[in-house]
Amino acid sequence: QTTSSALKGAIQLGITHTVGSLSTKPERDVLMQDFYVVESIFFPSEGSNLTPAHHYNDFRFKTYAPVAFRYFRELFGIRPDDYLYSLCSEPLIELSNSGASGSLFYVSSDDEFIIKTVRHKEAEFLQKLLPGYYMNLNQNPRTLLPKFYGLYCVQAGGKNIRIVVMNNLLPRSVKMHLKYDLKGSTYKRRASQKEREKVFPTYKDLDFMQDIPDGLFLDSDMYNALCKTLQRDCLVLQSFKIMDYSLLVAIHNIDLAQREHAMADGTSQTDMRRPAAQKALYSTAMESIQGEARRGGTIETDDQMGGIPARNAKGERLLLYIGIIDVLQSYRFVKKLEHSWKALVHDGDTVSVHRPSFYAERFQRFMCNTAFKKI
Repeated sequence: QTTSSALKGAIQLGITHTVGSLSTKPERDVLMQDFYVVESIFFPSEGSNLTPAHHYNDFRFKTYAPVAFRYFRELFGIRPDDYLYSLCSEPLIELSNSGASGSLFYVSSDDEFIIKTVRHKEAEFLQKLLPGYYMNLNQNPRTLLPKFYGLYCVQAGGKNIRIVVMNNLLPRSVKMHLKYDLKGSTYKRRASQKEREKVFPTYKDLDFMQDIPDGLFLDSDMYNALCKTLQRDCLVLQSFKIMDYSLLVAIHNIDLAQREHAMADGTSQTDMRRPAAQKALYSTAMESIQGEARRGGTIETDDQMGGIPARNAKGERLLLYIGIIDVLQSYRFVKKLEHSWKALVHDGDTVSVHRPSFYAERFQRFMCNTAFKKI
């Protein structure tokens, strides 16, 4: 219920303080205990010797695992001053279509970062994941998994509002013509009537199979890089017993955009003013897949605004923006199922081990056989 502007202001004050105070601490290796540290600072409205005065109610700001997240940001090539500048120099923009989870979403004014409110259980789950996430990123910085840059909590008026800062998958400077949330399951996987009435609906698996029955075509290097990345990411999710995640696929149709432009200005089609691409190193889909072809091979990325070049069955040129989403929701699902299965199956353990691998295999099979095709 906290007013949105007060929440946005508190987030910016808190992040400014925590990133600033971290910069005075020397760089060092991440230790196991760094994953469990929670730093807390009180922001009275009249200010204190540590915090500025502000015109919101008093609040407390907590930063989870500050040293570990500093390391993650560095790994993703995000400098502290860029992080601060992106998040705190201009007002955050609230995105209207909150997810099915009922979370609030904000995007930084330069489009680099998404701030999402998370439930207590999701924040707890993310903390538990951090050591494994760290291990995974060290071995595999090119990943379609969410990039987590910070986990914070604003405490005000007896309420805790937990937020996570992540990469923004869909730059607003690029017009997306279609958007899908794919799980590789067909059971009830169709966008609701309410969703379809939105300006920018998110469609699901059955809609995809109906709209794009032939799939999206990638050149073979790109296809191999994408499938290899999905395979590695699914293995990581499976090791955490995570399921129910989705692949978000947003499609920018270059040819359609040029036609739209031409109709709008009645000018020649060559006049495609390119919007500025995002600057965060790994924020785009193209940077998130590991292709052998990167090393002087065939993957051309100069002009792609970070999207993955593809074509549809009509041969139109597309840019795909993709990422794995909803990896924190899983625990509820898993716990609920574990209980009901354990009643049915004598040896409950085999169930919990089996399901995430089944989910991962089905997910990969759908993505690499149905959704994406090799040219």
